[in-house]
Amino acid sequence: MLLNVIERGPEASSDAQSLPPVVLLHGLFGRARNLGFVQRKLAATRRTLALDLRNHGDSPHGPMSFQIMAEDVRETLEHHNALPAMLLGHSMGGKTAMMLALRHPDCVHSLLVVDIAPGEGGFTRMDVPAELEKLDFPPHLDRAEADALLRPLIPNEAIRQMMVQNMRLGDNPGWSIGLADIMTALPTIMGWPDLPEGTQYNGPTLFIRGEISPYIQPKNYPAMHRLFPHYTLETISGAGHWVHVDAPKRFAELVEKFAER
Repeated sequence: MLLNVIERGPEASSDAQSLPPVVLLHGLFGRARNLGFVQRKLAATRRTLALDLRNHGDSPHGPMSFQIMAEDVRETLEHHNALPAMLLGHSMGGKTAMMLALRHPDCVHSLLVVDIAPGEGGFTRMDVPAELEKLDFPPHLDRAEADALLRPLIPNEAIRQMMVQNMRLGDNPGWSIGLADIMTALPTIMGWPDLPEGTQYNGPTLFIRGEISPYIQPKNYPAMHRLFPHYTLETISGAGHWVHVDAPKRFAELVEKFAER
């Protein structure tokens, strides 16, 4: 499946052509533009591609697994002549990036995984209730009305605003994302598949975790080392799961430093 791509880069730079492109992969219920601020920074010196993963943003819909999503990314980057690439993935996008690196290491120049480990972790059905699929939309909806419609189901402000961005507003409102496919795949997205013995990605790998996020813990370190033997880990003080929102300056510093290496 070819995914929707937002591409940015310097207008003309021979140096940029010699550097691996940077590919940005968002988290569950996100979209390509969620990492726009760091894409704009990186695009000053190199080619960057932010992707809408399947069922998200403006990409097509269909069944989901990390193997399937990794193949979507590989096919899309091959189509855009953007391999090998540095992959930067947050949460679900981080798991997708890891899967691509493990299945097709020749396609991945380097890997940056944001606040997720190769294991169980991510959203739960309490965060995104099943009732969303059966939501009764009125004939017309603006942003304030969409927020009010979701408030009884999603009391968390940050998650509710993220879901509002996935709604089609105006006349004939509804979900713009493949919500049914996403909800069906949630157990898979929360998990991590079994991999063949000896599977590894030996390229440069950086994990960035938020200090107050639960998704990278010491119990994850053995799997991280087994699959990514050359990984390093950075912790951003005071940040939660949305590290790039909670500490954008420090996050951008770590990303740019890793990209320069």
